[in-house]
Amino acid sequence: MKYFKENKNVFAKGICFDKLFAIFIIGSIIGSFYEEILNLLLVYSKTGNIVWEYRRGVIYGPFNVIYGFGAVIIVSLLVDKNHKWYQTILYGALLGGGIEYFIGFLQETFTNSISWDYSNRFLNIHGRTTIPFMVIWGLFSFLFVKYLYPFLSSKIEKIPYNLGKLLTNILIVFMAINMTISWSAIIRQNLRNNNIPPFTPYGRFLDKHYPDEFLEKYFPNMSFTKGD
Repeated sequence: MKYFKENKNVFAKGICFDKLFAIFIIGSIIGSFYEEILNLLLVYSKTGNIVWEYRRGVIYGPFNVIYGFGAVIIVSLLVDKNHKWYQTILYGALLGGGIEYFIGFLQETFTNSISWDYSNRFLNIHGRTTIPFMVIWGLFSFLFVKYLYPFLSSKIEKIPYNLGKLLTNILIVFMAINMTISWSAIIRQNLRNNNIPPFTPYGRFLDKHYPDEFLEKYFPNMSFTKGD
């Protein structure tokens, strides 16, 4: 029970790895529910049906890691920089749009799949982001830096030091395994779509435990751009 003994050190004080990892986890969870609720409202407005679909970046747990990575980058680059409000919005817009574009590029490059396509939207940039969405990212960044981050930071630092360290270590291992399995399963799905058989025991493991119908449940908005 040593992790629950009193320790006078402050957990995740300032902007440090433990703080950024906690922000990554929180941002990933908030992003997942935000996307799922938004999708529910959009579907309901069009069809009148209540449909709850996963909007995640990994298989296990409500983690949309794009938002998590975005939150970490925004905290690292915008918090405590004494920017004026309009500078925070501008930099947040560039960071948010850049992250969305870059993640979309990586997904398409390495898995031949896409999870969003803005090609038909106004002022889109290669279908991976749009100028209006970048403005929204900028506004979100301002609200996050000005209001949400200070609140979250104070709450994180109130976690008992030993407990915080234990939870961080457990979640690091969990998320590393989660992301590795999730993304390799998607890569393997693309290979299956191109009729490429598994040539390693891990590939056969993925085919057995993560078939297409399983992955479609967790990534319903993902479609393949090649080899369909």
